[in-house]
Amino acid sequence: MQPDDAADLLLELSPENAEELLRLMEPDEAADLRRLLTYDEDTAGGLMTTDPVILGPDATIAEALAVVRRAELSPALAATVFVCRSPLETPTGRYLGLVHIQQLLRDPPHAVIGSILDKDLEPLPADAPIGRVTRMLATYNLVGVPVVDEDGRLLGAVTVDDVLDHLLPQDWREERHEERHEVTDGP
Repeated sequence: MQPDDAADLLLELSPENAEELLRLMEPDEAADLRRLLTYDEDTAGGLMTTDPVILGPDATIAEALAVVRRAELSPALAATVFVCRSPLETPTGRYLGLVHIQQLLRDPPHAVIGSILDKDLEPLPADAPIGRVTRMLATYNLVGVPVVDEDGRLLGAVTVDDVLDHLLPQDWREERHEERHEVTDGP
């Protein structure tokens, strides 16, 4: 389960139950969730995942493609590689830019990703409101956007599926399930 989804689930529990679950987790995972829980749910920080694809600038395109091919990555997370200085776990070293999967497919596998960075896209602060996040995704036709702290370290990324989950009614999955049964069950 992605950290942002786990944080959403914890918010639905009583504070006592949420704290008990956090105590049972691995310390690193619990720290990520505690950090996510500090952000307002209608901000970039509240929507982001702390587990985007992050590589250093010296990684080759071949290495980046191997990472984004991992089966456990959602298509939204696999579409963008965020490039940062060490450490490569959130919060990272300084955020340098991002590389879209299409760019990875166009350039030679031996090239380093630091040479093909998209540096034009300004990262969002964690307190950016959801309206700013959605406008950025739509304006630049993005699947994911970086979220950084005041020191320029990558905190995470907001993906389009996170925004849709937030904007759709809470029962949208049930409605879809009911519609499917109506179609297959007949009159």
